[in-house]
Amino acid sequence: MIKPLTSTNKSSFIFQIEVLVEGTTNGEALEQLLHQLNNGGFLDYQVKSGIQLGQLLEERRTASATQQPIPTQLPPQEKPISVPAPPIASSESVINNGLERIKQIIKNNSLIRLVVNKGLGITLNIPCRILNMNENENLITVYHVDEKQVYTFRLNEIEDYKEQT
Repeated sequence: MIKPLTSTNKSSFIFQIEVLVEGTTNGEALEQLLHQLNNGGFLDYQVKSGIQLGQLLEERRTASATQQPIPTQLPPQEKPISVPAPPIASSESVINNGLERIKQIIKNNSLIRLVVNKGLGITLNIPCRILNMNENENLITVYHVDEKQVYTFRLNEIEDYKEQT
């Protein structure tokens, strides 16, 4: 709700900030941020974007073809230690594992909570069952159990999913 400006001696100011919020999913972190902004007494606000830290690091790790030990510099009297880089799963195996997990969820007709990023700051958090997955078109069709509606999303829009117990 935008409050009307009054004819007092007060002025309005706009600040651009970056805020780091922790959460198990992007949707949960955004929910925490919105709760704080709504209760902060601000006249208005706009969330323009959100990113997950470490994503670029993970992409570069998976793109790296070789693993090389990194020597540690020690005083001259001690021998250097070689620390091997952590094992990196290929991006193809990670994708295949994710697709196999989704196929298992479809087969079991499991209830999941799906976090979907539609872009422009729009994030959906949906309790649903996966009806179908089209690997060729990278589409997933879900049944929203609360709204009793069927939705189709692109696989790259899905940020997270968790099975409900």
